[in-house]
Amino acid sequence: MSGTSSHPSVPKAENPGRTPDALMIRRCTTLEEMQAAFALQKEVWSFSDAELVPVRLFVLANKIGGHVIGAFDHNELVAFAIAFPANRNGHSYLHSHMLGVRQQYRNAGLGRRMKLFQRDEALAHGFELMEWTFDPLEIKNSYLNIEKLGAIARRYNVNQYGITTSPLQGGLPTDRLVAEWWLKSKRVESILASGRRPTFSSSATIGVLAEIYQWKAAPSTRAQALGLQEKNREEFASSFNAGLAVLGYERNDRGDGRFLLGRWEESWQY
Repeated sequence: MSGTSSHPSVPKAENPGRTPDALMIRRCTTLEEMQAAFALQKEVWSFSDAELVPVRLFVLANKIGGHVIGAFDHNELVAFAIAFPANRNGHSYLHSHMLGVRQQYRNAGLGRRMKLFQRDEALAHGFELMEWTFDPLEIKNSYLNIEKLGAIARRYNVNQYGITTSPLQGGLPTDRLVAEWWLKSKRVESILASGRRPTFSSSATIGVLAEIYQWKAAPSTRAQALGLQEKNREEFASSFNAGLAVLGYERNDRGDGRFLLGRWEESWQY
């Protein structure tokens, strides 16, 4: 993906507002927009200054084949995504490092719309794969990635970034699943066309209790959160070693989440 190439932006709505469909999504190109994305990053994650992605890397992403995507409410940046080109085993792909949405714009479909814009960008520049990492204890995000976008997961990174200063992590190790979004796969095309993932035979399940957010937030219950993380870590390792992949995600009325693992019949692999 060329950092200097253009992409047709989403047409501006006649009555822009605070709903996802009314927001303009386009590439960020100016230094001022990169600075706004940097500031929004700090607002969303509350990282210490040492852990923030600097403005220099936002600028660089656009110049080395990646991109910075922004969602704008009028002229105000309310969401951003940053991606870098990557390579594995001689194959180029896109690594989406961050996607942040201002709090009052969440839970209304904007994150999915941002990812679909990234997909269009990736395909337009010859990429077949986009990857990113996500916290397997985050229930809503896991559901979005697996069920709404069609990503799969078959790799697990233990404490990828070390213990961070973000309160969202609750002092836990930064364990991450690697989302593989095979942009031209039958799975992804089916989900985007019908809104439903293909059926498969589930060989294993891994659960996340809704209480995980309360457990992470309070020092007195953080050991319970760590216990669930460590239990799930072992189950993911066992399942992935057996050749299984995360292919589905379920949520119940309590708000609990559950990963569904099986054998992916498509042969996409780098």
